[in-house]
Amino acid sequence: MTIGAVSGIGALPGVTMTPSTTATTSTSGGGFGNVLTNAVDNLSGLQNAANSAAVQAVTSGDLTDIHQATLAATRAQVTMELVSAVRNKGIDAFNQIMNMQG
Repeated sequence: MTIGAVSGIGALPGVTMTPSTTATTSTSGGGFGNVLTNAVDNLSGLQNAANSAAVQAVTSGDLTDIHQATLAATRAQVTMELVSAVRNKGIDAFNQIMNMQG
């Protein structure tokens, strides 16, 4: 069984999700981990872009449009909330599996 990408998450600007192509990849433990790693890397890039845009707006005045800094900060915040929610759901699922009695 192959699981496709979630269309809503892939539509967010700056968020790149790479779905696994085969079921064996996702069951080996590398597929989901790779998606989370990519999401954290993208989050780091978005936060760096937001920080540099904010510094440009405040210090040197090189930023021609303040909306760019605002959009970059909002993208970083939304992506952080998304990554945090996925992490929390993963931890909850792990805890539920560990609490199962067989």
